[in-house]
Amino acid sequence: MSELSVNHLLGIKYLKKEDIDLIFETADHFKEVINRPIKKVPSLRDITIANLFFENSTRTRLSFELAEKRLSADVINFSAASSSVKKGETLIDTVNNILSMKVDMVVMRHPNPGAGVFLSKHVEASIVNAGDGAHEHPTQALLDSYSIRERLGEVAGKKVVIVGDILHSRVALSNIFALKLQGAEVKVCGPKTLIPKYIEKLGVQVETDLRKVLNWCDIANMLRVQNERMEISYFPSTREYTQQFGVNKKILDSLDKEIVIMHPGPINRGVEITSDVADSNQAIILDQVQNGVAVRMAIIYLLASKIKR
Repeated sequence: MSELSVNHLLGIKYLKKEDIDLIFETADHFKEVINRPIKKVPSLRDITIANLFFENSTRTRLSFELAEKRLSADVINFSAASSSVKKGETLIDTVNNILSMKVDMVVMRHPNPGAGVFLSKHVEASIVNAGDGAHEHPTQALLDSYSIRERLGEVAGKKVVIVGDILHSRVALSNIFALKLQGAEVKVCGPKTLIPKYIEKLGVQVETDLRKVLNWCDIANMLRVQNERMEISYFPSTREYTQQFGVNKKILDSLDKEIVIMHPGPINRGVEITSDVADSNQAIILDQVQNGVAVRMAIIYLLASKIKR
């Protein structure tokens, strides 16, 4: 397979297994590039990319921006907090104004699920979903799978548990789609109030006993509790959450085997994982950050090669 089967990256559920393989092969090449003394390639010198962030983001926005600049694209950054959106401008008007500046690709984070799909039907540009509400976050899931492949050789057959706030997490949903597509076994673990009712329909098992599921898994992907998305209290206290679903070094050392710890960031140290876990050799959290740039370079490069001039 030499090109992606899609013209946009709207969600993992629209991808084929071959798309993921192609993205990873391309990312391998770009990982070599970003470890060279000169970290840039002229691949996208004639492409203009707009980063539209209607929600706060540090990690994802910086990662995309760096990926775009490493490919030599022209980059426009747009933050809704300081824009005409505050004055009531609609999403389509905002984007059309940006596209009239001859933009080829839009990387967008938006609080509404499906915003990227909506946009892809109304504008002439390639759309990359950088997170839509509590729905999907496809590039995070791809960099997570890429990091598992790098550490453990392949994703197929691996046992992965996603621990924490599954209900509000777009990372969890995209990861479930990506891991299942590649042949991994997936379980979720967290307070029952933070596990969606439909989750088992996705071929995922629910486990409420953290220690049991840690003994089962090869990889534990630890999610933070998304307090900013909660209008009610889903568990009695942070302290109680940590006692039941937090991972510390003592728990890791008591397991039958050594497991890999992942975290999409930002970390609430001392809540879902302690500092001695986050900074240990079992954690691949900083590898995920580095791989994020290579994977996003691959996605942008592959989508840009499909843009009709």
